[in-house]
Amino acid sequence: MNNQDLAKQIITQVGGESNVISLVHCATRLRFKLKDKSRANKAALEKMEGVITVVESAGQLQVVIGNNVGQVYAQIMKDTNLEDAERKGGNTERSNSSVLDKAIDLISGIFSPLLGAFAGAGLLKGLLALFVQLSWLDAANGTYMILNAAADSTFYFLPILLGFTSARKFQANPFVAVAIAGALVYPSILDAFNNAQQIAFLGIPVTLINYTSSVIPILLAVWIQSYVEKLLRSIIHESVRNIFVPMLALVIVVPLTFLIFGPVGNTISQAVASGYTWVYNLSPLIAGIIAGAFWQVFVIFGVHWGFIPIMLNNLTTVGYDTMMPMLAAAVLAQAGAGLGVFLKSKNKQTKALAGSTTIAGVFGITEPLVYGITLKFKKPFIYACISGAVGGAIIGAGGGRGFGFAFPSLLAIPTYIGSGFTTTMIGITVAFILAIVLVLILGFKEETEENTAASGNALGNAAPLPGTESLVDKEVIVSPLNGKIMPLELLPDEAIASGAMGKGIVIEPSSGRLTSPVSGTVTTVFPTGHAIGITSDEGVELLIHVGVNTVKLKGQFFDKKVKEGDRVKQGDLLLDFDVEQIRAAGFVTATPIIVTNSASYLDVLKTDKSEAKHNDYLLTIVNHSLKEDHVYEDK
Repeated sequence: MNNQDLAKQIITQVGGESNVISLVHCATRLRFKLKDKSRANKAALEKMEGVITVVESAGQLQVVIGNNVGQVYAQIMKDTNLEDAERKGGNTERSNSSVLDKAIDLISGIFSPLLGAFAGAGLLKGLLALFVQLSWLDAANGTYMILNAAADSTFYFLPILLGFTSARKFQANPFVAVAIAGALVYPSILDAFNNAQQIAFLGIPVTLINYTSSVIPILLAVWIQSYVEKLLRSIIHESVRNIFVPMLALVIVVPLTFLIFGPVGNTISQAVASGYTWVYNLSPLIAGIIAGAFWQVFVIFGVHWGFIPIMLNNLTTVGYDTMMPMLAAAVLAQAGAGLGVFLKSKNKQTKALAGSTTIAGVFGITEPLVYGITLKFKKPFIYACISGAVGGAIIGAGGGRGFGFAFPSLLAIPTYIGSGFTTTMIGITVAFILAIVLVLILGFKEETEENTAASGNALGNAAPLPGTESLVDKEVIVSPLNGKIMPLELLPDEAIASGAMGKGIVIEPSSGRLTSPVSGTVTTVFPTGHAIGITSDEGVELLIHVGVNTVKLKGQFFDKKVKEGDRVKQGDLLLDFDVEQIRAAGFVTATPIIVTNSASYLDVLKTDKSEAKHNDYLLTIVNHSLKEDHVYEDK
């Protein structure tokens, strides 16, 4: 499924654009804040090709996409007015959200747009430090100076970046917020601070502070700005509002920030850093165990955002952070568990998925790996948490530190160069290798490839493997059309999409030739030709309904080739129809193939392919229980 189709279907299944209060994205997730969560079809979202899973956390509906999330987000912004709605004030909190939900939503909304820049700049800083250590670059060299400026500017001018993103979240003018942040790091102000100069505003002494790389002062300033602007807009006439509101906001907020909010924010920053250091120093080993064991659990529930400001604050306040190296153990442990599954599994599909997601996990993107492999099979996730705890304990006890912000991953290693680097490397290595060993020795449970074939799930062909015929009483249904495959839930016809008429699947036809998916008897041919019912020789009752509401065409563009009572063989022509003319008439051509007596069967298994051709495997109708899942465990 391409990004355009995926974006449209996601918006449809979250309840439509009108149901979306706001939308942001992080490294792997679309994070929706919805007006009415009951209007979102979570089951349909989870079944979409291109969606890994769906999580409800922190007052958000989080659609996990993976590495492609940025492109899908951009397509949604292109196809909708959500961005404009957010700027106009649509991003308001629901009154029934909990304090924690509001806090996580606020933090993620402010920091998630900046994570890419943080990660890239942090990695570059780490590499430059490594190159200087290896004498590949001289710190006095022009090349180093330019690259260091590129890496350091993101953090040096952090208040400006946070001013813009926080203004979007607080519904303030983002460009006025940037001007406020710019005043905090203005050269003459910094010179006065560096020279210990005493200054005053209207006779009131100003406590000068170095606000470069600071976090909390600008957040307080923009929060106040949002209320000041709201008040000014209510009392200033609209004819001059666009001029005087920004001017007066600057005149009011900038001095107040230097006099009050800046010093208060700086005090809070120091307190947060001191508080974290105090807790960490109680027992670095226990801190490492907790961080290594539970970080991925925090990620699953989306509450890991609460730690991002702490990490940044530590870096800007004390110059390093002890949390990030411990989290690297958790991330690499998941990657190790994924590699263990790759080595242990005998299922080709599992091996392929484990291999690709493990590579992404090594580089810090763990959600596809967690949802697709380790959490799916349960035991590998537990082994990874145990291994992460061991690695985190080693790193914590050894005093590992991160000296630049980067996603915990293999790429972040250069940012750990310095105090505790050796134990950090030992801890990461132990976490990775231990997870592999635990998976290989203790095993995990999954379907064998043989059982997958027997169930007809994901093989894409109808022929059973030799020797498996007796495992299950089943009937295979082949595709009656050429086209793209969609879940039944995505059909814009509630009666069919709800499953009330039976289980099934949908094909968006690329051509208008409909053939029989089974051998059997034609039981129904609608006079308009838009729908045909067939009962197979084994008793499976199928309804093939071409398009949605196409009965209104009264037979136009349909050419029936069979009549009720006709015997047909699998692959015989049932109907010709003009796909393009039907679409031109304004009708949806997505065609459901429904097992109308599916309640009489144990299950209806569907292909995992995204496209089908005539006579390709489509469905398996299961009468009796499948053989028990194979267990990969060494006794």
